[in-house]
Amino acid sequence: MSAPILRIAIPSPLRRLFDYLPPPQMSAPAIPGQRYLLPFGRSTTVGILVDVASESALAMEKLRPALRQLDAEPVFDPALLGLLRWCSDYYHHPPGEVFAAALPVLLRQDRPATVNGILRWQASEAGRQQELATLARAPKQQALLRQLQQHGPLDASQLNQALDGWRAPMKRLLELGLVLEESSPCLPAYSGPRDRPPALNPAQQAAVDAILASQGEYAALLLEGVTGSGKTEVYLHGIAALLTAGRQVLVLVPEIGLTPQLFQRFAERFDCPIALLHSGLNDQERLCAWSMARSGEAGIVIGTRSAIFTPLPRLGLIIVDEEHDASFKQQEGFRYSGRDLAVVRARRENLPVVLGSATPSLESLANQQCERYQWLQLPERAGGASAPALRLLDVRSQRMDEGLSAPLQSAMRHHLSQGGQVLLFLNRRGFAPTLLCHECGWVSHCQRCDAHLTYYARSTRMRCHHCGSEQRVPAQCPDCGSPDLRPLGQGTERLEQALQRDFAEFGIVRIDRDSTRRKGAMDGILEGIHDNQHRILVGTQMLAKGHHFPNVSLVGIIDADQGLFSQDFRASERMAQLIVQVAGRAGRAERPGEVLIQTHAPDHPLLRRLVEQDYRAFAEAALAERHEAAMPPYSHLALLRAEAVALHQPMDFLQEVAGLARALGIPGVHILGPVPALMERRAGRYRAQLLFQAEQRAPLHQLLQQLMSQLETLKSARKTRWSLDVDPVELY
Repeated sequence: MSAPILRIAIPSPLRRLFDYLPPPQMSAPAIPGQRYLLPFGRSTTVGILVDVASESALAMEKLRPALRQLDAEPVFDPALLGLLRWCSDYYHHPPGEVFAAALPVLLRQDRPATVNGILRWQASEAGRQQELATLARAPKQQALLRQLQQHGPLDASQLNQALDGWRAPMKRLLELGLVLEESSPCLPAYSGPRDRPPALNPAQQAAVDAILASQGEYAALLLEGVTGSGKTEVYLHGIAALLTAGRQVLVLVPEIGLTPQLFQRFAERFDCPIALLHSGLNDQERLCAWSMARSGEAGIVIGTRSAIFTPLPRLGLIIVDEEHDASFKQQEGFRYSGRDLAVVRARRENLPVVLGSATPSLESLANQQCERYQWLQLPERAGGASAPALRLLDVRSQRMDEGLSAPLQSAMRHHLSQGGQVLLFLNRRGFAPTLLCHECGWVSHCQRCDAHLTYYARSTRMRCHHCGSEQRVPAQCPDCGSPDLRPLGQGTERLEQALQRDFAEFGIVRIDRDSTRRKGAMDGILEGIHDNQHRILVGTQMLAKGHHFPNVSLVGIIDADQGLFSQDFRASERMAQLIVQVAGRAGRAERPGEVLIQTHAPDHPLLRRLVEQDYRAFAEAALAERHEAAMPPYSHLALLRAEAVALHQPMDFLQEVAGLARALGIPGVHILGPVPALMERRAGRYRAQLLFQAEQRAPLHQLLQQLMSQLETLKSARKTRWSLDVDPVELY
């Protein structure tokens, strides 16, 4: 009897599985979902067994044996294995890269798949008293002890970032008694007071009843509730019933910044292990949380989009909070949608999925209208709070003080004098979007992108928000030598500086990606807001997503015009969602809320519809426009992007691809382009794109399947870096 053939997914750009013979020694039968250590080219790699076959297309003598079986039990169960294979087919992405993306980083290496805790090291009492000079003849021990004295306790991932080759000196420091080694639990413990569930209003109770009525079967439920309507409380009541029944719950959120406050809310309610999964964790913490979820010990998993791939043996419910958020779509590498995969996973595993939002995506609303999704509505704010009053501020011809109009400043002083907090929203980081020479008109451009450099006053640096390059601010204009360089436009840093001048007596805090970059910074800021230390909050869209600020009584939207005039057909939808989400931070408790929207286009139909009616009215009008234009959700898109160092190469490659696609003659698919990208040059590379559009998914995927098999053979494909984005959310 011939040996079985192992069909394995290996992280590589090749769109196929690889055949191997079993390793010389097997500790367990070959089961799909196991990891294997494999020879691949001149190196070794870790792959996932996808199938066991009886024969191979290659001759047996050409097959190499796997080096070692890493797992006796599969790391992916059959349901999750099937989902990943579905992802590879639907997104037309190499299977090895899909499977690798679903694994914690440490499991892409030759590491065990289970952990009992996180090892950390800290200086002992003797180590804290040790004079570092006494270790001068052992510089690695000295450097390691210095790290532990200053920053301990530290785990392996943190030490890897701080020092190379730290394990040998660590062993010696342990022998000398200068360092202590300890193992801490994988999941964060909560020892605070428990929360008592509040009574639900009729709409909340109806939503909970609908969720519980769907147990044990697939159902997609769109929970649409105005901001402050108590969607989280609906989640909590539904989860309580699932935990009582011995099931696990997966909660997806769009941003890392939302996980700490959700964990706090959930930990106060439930006496069960809660696993957090997001990119803010180090590798060891992530593997620990993943292992607790896979073992079934964690009853609740809260994570960002990649948490959709977490093994959960008793999964009973998936919740997608803020389902409209574009952050659920991965924009690099394997370009999947965490929200869409939540629906697919729920359908494949026969369980309910709840999609919650105050501003549902137009795709979800279209699914609700054609009854693919059940509509659950929370029309009123919980606890009797009233909806904030929205008002447009026409700032045309008005004198502006660093972006603030006189009526907005007056409203700020009134609300602050009444003890309220003020939130100012400006979706642009830095001090100013660019730097301008007042003499000759020179503008600070990124040398690697078709974009301006953003000016940062505090660090006196200019940064590109597209490629990450930065440079010092020149002392004079590079073109004419004039020292009169002026920041042009508004950013959150500039707004913060202006507020420090005029509202210094109130605590002012800025919340954007720059101010929250350091680990734990967001937690500290949120604590200061809830303690009323910060009375004025300045920030970007990070402030719009799910935060509960009960003392905020005024929201000021500094520039509502950014998304009104754009080449992206989704821009108006995103702008409407942002305005409604930011406005919803006001008046969430006893204080009545007010929202002032500064605009140079007060008669724009989008703004008028939002202010005079509501988001639903806007969405229905936008859906009608999309239907008329045959744009998503009434058609389906796939975007082929290409980039290269030479200007002509991306267009040449895409022209050849377009020719191949037209030659296939698949009816019902429109081939648009190729055209240069809206930002043609980015990070030193020129970019172009080719769009495929179809009213039905089937012909689109038929075309893509045939096309992808041909692209790898094109000579022009080797000169470009290209990627396929199915269901793109950004067209640049």
